[in-house]
Amino acid sequence: MSDTRKKEIIMATLELAANKGLGNVSMNMIADKVGIKKPSLYNHFASKEELVEAMYQFLREEAKKNANVGAIDYTVIFAGKSALEILRMMVGGYFHMNQQEHMLNFYKVIYSERNIQPMAAKILAEETEKMIIATKQLFYAMEVHKLLHFQNADMSAVSFAMTVHGLMDYELDLRSGGCKTENQERNDLDEYLQWFCKENAVK
Repeated sequence: MSDTRKKEIIMATLELAANKGLGNVSMNMIADKVGIKKPSLYNHFASKEELVEAMYQFLREEAKKNANVGAIDYTVIFAGKSALEILRMMVGGYFHMNQQEHMLNFYKVIYSERNIQPMAAKILAEETEKMIIATKQLFYAMEVHKLLHFQNADMSAVSFAMTVHGLMDYELDLRSGGCKTENQERNDLDEYLQWFCKENAVK
């Protein structure tokens, strides 16, 4: 399948899901939206579940490129930076990646259907697992470079990843719900990062 056709199908599915809800979008609708026959769509994707998983992987890679999130060289990233500066940079990059328009629309669809669509729950679990693994790798490196010290790096990574995830969701809920203005800017995430660095400072 050409990248152009793949993107066309993915973006058509995203638009339909955003308007109708993922559970209400059929392969027929997607084929009609793209302007191809249903059998042709099945030549590209064997099922809607496969299409949604491909959409997640495709949009995530696009978002990473747009946010300049790539392979990590910890020696370069850590050079001349404090633990707080490093965590702000890493969390900021992840936040920026997930704030890309198409990624944000995808998550809105997935979040709204996580309790009724197994494929939505699977993708959210997959994303959380990726975040936890990346955080463990970061914390191992920070421990080696004596930037932070953990009693249990694995559990600290799980706790950190889940807290950051929750605070990001909270920020988005405040913004989407119209509860947040420039004069009422909350800084919970940065306050958490400052607290975390103090709690795990190298003695």
